[in-house]
Amino acid sequence: MTNSAEDVLIETGAGDHALSARLNQELHDYNVQVTGADDQAELSVRAVDADGELVGGLTGWTWGGCGGVELLWVRADRRGESWGRTLMDAAETEARRRGCTQMIVSTLSFQAPGFYRSLGYVETGRTEGHPIGHADLHFTKQLD
Repeated sequence: MTNSAEDVLIETGAGDHALSARLNQELHDYNVQVTGADDQAELSVRAVDADGELVGGLTGWTWGGCGGVELLWVRADRRGESWGRTLMDAAETEARRRGCTQMIVSTLSFQAPGFYRSLGYVETGRTEGHPIGHADLHFTKQLD
């Protein structure tokens, strides 16, 4: 077995669903091997109106005693009606049910850092310049 550049092809491109699935599985297997935690699960919360239209939603995950929020969105005409808080409350409740003791989330400086602070999240780090002129903020919250 050789590790030379002659026997390996490097390809770059746009999204690659097969590659993402393979990497996710390989990292999952390694993480379970190291931690013993084999409870990884996707998490979603959906809010729909009487017409069946999406008002807002949240996607994330739970694993190893932690819940993570990946995406949170509320339709523009329904913002300011506490739907974000309702979605987060539901996610935290489900995470607790799954045995989680903390939640984590990242948001951009122009998105919702004040919102997460109002829910009791504490900033634990930031990446300045992502995107240029802004910052990526990382928050955590201990669940009761």
